[in-house]
Amino acid sequence: MQKALALAARGLGRTSPNPPVGCVLVREGRVVGEGFHAQAGGPHAEVVALRQAGAEARGATAYVTLEPCSHHGRTPPCAPALVAAGVRRVVVAALDPNPLVNGRGVQILRQAGLQVEVGLMEEEAERQQEVFRHWIRSRQPFVVYKYALTLDGRTATAGGDARWISAEEARAEVHRLRDELDAVVVGVGTVVRDDPALTCRLEAPAVPGRPPRDPVKVVLDSRGRTPPAARLFQPGPRGEPARVLILTTPQAPESWMEAVRRQGAQLEVLPADPQGRVDLEAALGHLAERGLIGLLLEGGGELAGSFFAAGRIHKVVAYLAPKLVGEGPGALAGVRLARMDQAVELEAVRFEPVGPNLRVEAYWPGCAPGGRSAC
Repeated sequence: MQKALALAARGLGRTSPNPPVGCVLVREGRVVGEGFHAQAGGPHAEVVALRQAGAEARGATAYVTLEPCSHHGRTPPCAPALVAAGVRRVVVAALDPNPLVNGRGVQILRQAGLQVEVGLMEEEAERQQEVFRHWIRSRQPFVVYKYALTLDGRTATAGGDARWISAEEARAEVHRLRDELDAVVVGVGTVVRDDPALTCRLEAPAVPGRPPRDPVKVVLDSRGRTPPAARLFQPGPRGEPARVLILTTPQAPESWMEAVRRQGAQLEVLPADPQGRVDLEAALGHLAERGLIGLLLEGGGELAGSFFAAGRIHKVVAYLAPKLVGEGPGALAGVRLARMDQAVELEAVRFEPVGPNLRVEAYWPGCAPGGRSAC
């Protein structure tokens, strides 16, 4: 199953809105077939593994990270394909939360006489599939809020300087997150202030067999302030064209819209909220319609505060640096709680040193692996 999970990791950020899935076929102690789901609309992991195994699939054990599907989507169902190939035993890491499957795949296998086991490395599989599992239950994107913080709780100095709070090792992890998620989301204030490239600058694949790629760059810009000369429009480090999506409102000037379109940006005009900003629910709905269901929220604090207030942050990845700067902005602007019992207590907290920094990873209540809410 570890090998199946490693194979599934090669599809992270490439399969949305489908899940990343890996499959390994073993017969008489030998791997006879393996595969992973590479992209939405392409063959599923089980089909790839069965094709590789050929006749040797008969009598084999299939290790698969997600319950084999039982319904016709863009491709035929996988559970009947395993039966037809003569597979004897199937070991499933996690059941599929999709209502069209959700136990039906296992049922098909058992009714055909196959031995089926469920739950091997379930937590690891659910963590790997967390974007898909959230989306299939809620039809909303899964939002990871990433930020770096000084030891006195600041995301920048009083003068706005944030380069660099985190160390090089932590910044490399951020590029891995950009590689694994569908899109990176920032507010226009971050674009104007920092002029970020928002690219994935990994020099080598984070996972063998998964070439690095840039995420879609999403900017929330209600009034048309994104400079047409901003770095985010430039090609990525491997020469690929930038994929920029700007979400704006009718307040933005037509002349600006044409200027950023000439830079290659896709533009979507959405309703404004009562404060004149891009309506957050409309923005998230539009991103889900585009298949951008795994979002890395990178900046800034005002935008993150809006996500927090709406309950739209599902996971936090924070890098704590051993630095003190005194006055400066915090991670959530505009959020003011009167009492400590109003605080959101995050779950499934994990700590790990990353160079001189400490990474803190935690989930919004109900969103951790094994959670059954739509959070």
